[in-house]
Amino acid sequence: MATRRSDTGRHLSGRLSSRVPAWSRFVVAAPVLGLFVGSVTLVALASLEVVRAVRGVLRGELAKLAAVLEFIEIADVFLLATVLYIMALGLYQLFIDDSLPLPGWLEVHTLDDLKEKLVSVVVVVMAVLFLGYLIGGAPAEELMQRGVGIALVTAALGYFLAKKAH
Repeated sequence: MATRRSDTGRHLSGRLSSRVPAWSRFVVAAPVLGLFVGSVTLVALASLEVVRAVRGVLRGELAKLAAVLEFIEIADVFLLATVLYIMALGLYQLFIDDSLPLPGWLEVHTLDDLKEKLVSVVVVVMAVLFLGYLIGGAPAEELMQRGVGIALVTAALGYFLAKKAH
């Protein structure tokens, strides 16, 4: 009788110990949902800004340069929303369901895949941000400092990706 209870205990313990890690991957559902909601929120906010900017242009309230700067800032928000969306999809694919029907360039099978996609979008976000400073007529010294900072970060990220490739 003691053996039977012991076997039952081990059997339940074995099933439980194999199910807990399998189900624990759903803990990542919280960041996936949070990132997705953040992405949708940023898209909604940027879309409202597009409407406001177009209205300002049509009413003559925004000069050409101001409109260009406004749309560059809006593009930056859309790009950040894209970063959040890619992170949400990537984490979902990595931890919850790897069989999403996505285009090849958006598929994530390893954490390194997700890092590469994020680095690429971050570089684009920094380039758009710098373009805004450039067009906005930032003082030369400030432009130089920001440009050097962005260049250093971009170089470091490029080095990171190159090292990962080898």
